[in-house]
Amino acid sequence: MSVNHEMENSMAGIIFALIQVIQMALTLFVYILIASAIFSWLYAFNVINSRNQFVNSIGSFLYNVTEPVLRPIRRVMPNLGGIDISPIILILLIYFLQMIIANPIAPALLSLVS
Repeated sequence: MSVNHEMENSMAGIIFALIQVIQMALTLFVYILIASAIFSWLYAFNVINSRNQFVNSIGSFLYNVTEPVLRPIRRVMPNLGGIDISPIILILLIYFLQMIIANPIAPALLSLVS
């Protein structure tokens, strides 16, 4: 085996590992989006105590993490009354991005490693 081929294999392995980390981060962000939506419902219906400092810190964390990504989607979306479907749109976009990463890119890298 040549040194050049071993370098290609190691670079492909590093890129594949990076893709896996990106996939995991996107999945984690989907879970955070779902938690943020559920938290906002619980907050809106007074199921949780909004004066509790721990609950308030969780709410501010979820808001600060998700709002910068959801705000541009909300600007583009038409007004649907009191219904906010921007988290659903973002989750669909994330899954679409994951499919683009998983299908054409990852198999090409695996073929380089083999």
